[in-house]
Amino acid sequence: MEVNKTEYKRCDLFTAEGRIDSFTAPKLAESIDTSVKNGRFNLVLDLSKVEYVSSAGLRVMIDVQKTCKQNNRGELVLVGVPKRIYETLELAGFIPLFKFFDSITSAVANF
Repeated sequence: MEVNKTEYKRCDLFTAEGRIDSFTAPKLAESIDTSVKNGRFNLVLDLSKVEYVSSAGLRVMIDVQKTCKQNNRGELVLVGVPKRIYETLELAGFIPLFKFFDSITSAVANF
């Protein structure tokens, strides 16, 4: 899995590619944690090039969302979620926890 970060004025965009599983989830968490530690709590995660998300990947997304929303500091929004991953989120009951966007432009404009 590869993770690329782009900083915008009001948010950080993370683009993941490949599989987010128990081996790669820590890399995603580490990438996002650098922004959070720098006080950047408005985050966009582009999943359009992600093939698979395991429970470890879901846990990273939930942990990041929890950290960002703490004290109303910000939130993690998801972009380009493939149908299969959306169904996984739905099955786990996580749909109400996130905002979903079809394009990076609309997600970034959310902030």
